[in-house]
Amino acid sequence: MRSRSTRSVVVLAAAGLLLGAAGCTGTAPSETPATLTTASADTVTVATQRDPAERALRASRALFASAPGAVLAPADDARSIRTAASAARRAHVPVLLVDAERRRAVADELERLDARWYQTVGIVHIDSSVDKRSASEDTDETDAPRASRPATVLVADAADDAAVVGTAEAAGATVVTMPEGVTDPAAAPDVIRSLHDHEDSSTVLVGAAFAGLGDARWTVRAAESGWQLPHGGQRPFDGHRYVAMYGAPGAPVLGVLGEQDPTTSVRRVRELATTYDGLSNEPVSPAFELIATVAAGDAGADGDYSTELPVSTLEPYVDAAHDAGMPVVIDLQPGRSDFLSQAKRYESLLKRPGVWLALDPEWRLGPDQVPLRQIGTVSAAEVNAVSAWLADLVRSEDLPPKALVLHQFRLSMIQDRSALQSHPELDMLVHVDGQGSQPDKQATWKALHVDAPEGVHWGWKNFFDEDTPMLSPSETMSQVTPTPSLVTYQ
Repeated sequence: MRSRSTRSVVVLAAAGLLLGAAGCTGTAPSETPATLTTASADTVTVATQRDPAERALRASRALFASAPGAVLAPADDARSIRTAASAARRAHVPVLLVDAERRRAVADELERLDARWYQTVGIVHIDSSVDKRSASEDTDETDAPRASRPATVLVADAADDAAVVGTAEAAGATVVTMPEGVTDPAAAPDVIRSLHDHEDSSTVLVGAAFAGLGDARWTVRAAESGWQLPHGGQRPFDGHRYVAMYGAPGAPVLGVLGEQDPTTSVRRVRELATTYDGLSNEPVSPAFELIATVAAGDAGADGDYSTELPVSTLEPYVDAAHDAGMPVVIDLQPGRSDFLSQAKRYESLLKRPGVWLALDPEWRLGPDQVPLRQIGTVSAAEVNAVSAWLADLVRSEDLPPKALVLHQFRLSMIQDRSALQSHPELDMLVHVDGQGSQPDKQATWKALHVDAPEGVHWGWKNFFDEDTPMLSPSETMSQVTPTPSLVTYQ
C-alpha cells in the first residue's frame, strides 16, 4: 500500500498549470525527438474543462516536456482533427486545437514545447514566431519519445477528444476509453483491469464527464488495486443485487448466519442466492451481514448494553467470504454507546475491500433506555460522523467504494433523515427490516420511501419465522417495488 506522503495529484484548472517546463534543443526538427514529462506512478492529472481545445492543451502539457513541432487543427472541425491526430502520431508530437479564444494559448504552448515548426490541417490562424510548414509539406516522422513509465490516459469520450487521443498515442501512452454512458471508472470492469495492469504509470483523466468524480486520485488508486465485485466493477449497487444471510457467529437465535460454521455458511448462502436466478435483470450475488456488536439485556462491564465481539471472532467469516468472492456487511447494535466509536473497533476489518458497514438505529439507545423495552433512534449528525469517517478511511487506504447500510422500519429511527450527507466513496442503502404481515411490511416500505434522500438504494428483509407469510424469491422480486438491491434473510 502506498504511503500517503508519496502521493500527488495535479488538477488542471482553468487558470492553467504547466507540467515539466524543461525544453529540448536540437540541430534540426527531424533529429530532435520529443521529451516527455517526468511524473511518478502516483501522479494523477485531471483535465475536465468543457472546452475540447482547452483539454487538448492540458493533455499536451501533461504529456510533453518538449517537442520538435505540433499539428494544429480548428477546434470545430472534426474531420481536420482526426487528420491532425494521424499526422501527430507519425511525428510523435502533440495535437493542438485552435479557436478564437485559444490563439495566444496555442502560441504559448509552442514556445513551451520549444517547437521549431507547426503544421496546420484546415484553416488555422495563430500569432507565433514558430515556423509554419506549408499545407502540402508532409510532417516529418521523428523518433518516438522514450519514457521509463509511459502514462495511462483515460478518456471519457474518444470521439469528443480525438485530439487528446492523438497526443497520447504520439507520446506512447496507453489510451483507455470509458464505455459509452459510463463516467465512473469504479463501474467499468474493463477500465479497472486496464488501470490495474498499468498501475506503475502516471494517469491522465480527460473529459468533462469526469468533472463529477470528486477525488480523482482516489478513484484511480482504488481501480489500480484490481479488486472487483463477483460480477465486475467496484461500485456496490451499480448493476449489482445481493442476497445475504444475517446473524452473529455461534448465535442461532440472532439469525441464520449463526447456525453453522463459516464454510457451511458460504455454501448455504450461495444456494440461497441461486433461488433468485432468472428473477432479476441484474446479477445476484451472495453476501453476509455479520453482527459485530449485539444489543444486550444487561449493561455489561462497560455499561453500554452492547456486547462487542472480538475481531478474531468475526475474522473466520470475513476470510471465508473473501475467499468466496463475497462482500460482508459488518452490523452495529451500539446500545448506549455510539456508532462511530463502535465502528472504529472494526477498522482493521473495514480496511479490507468488500467489507462494508451497517448501522442499526433500533439498538441505538438513550442513557435511560434498555434493549427490547424501547426502540432506539439516531440523529443524522451521528450518521454523518460515521459516513465521513468511513469515506476518509476509503480514501486514505485507496479502497474501492463501500456500502453504508442504514436499518430502518420507523421514520423516527433516523432523525432529520433529509440532512444525511452523501460521499462519492460510499453507496448508501436504507434497509427496511420490519417483520410481520405482508400488508404491514408493504406499508412500512412505502412510508419510508416518502421524502427519502436522493440517490439512496433500498434493501428488504425476509424473516423465516416472524413474517406471515415470508415472501418467496419470485414474490420478493415482483411485489417489492422498487426492486431491492439487498435482500437479507434472518
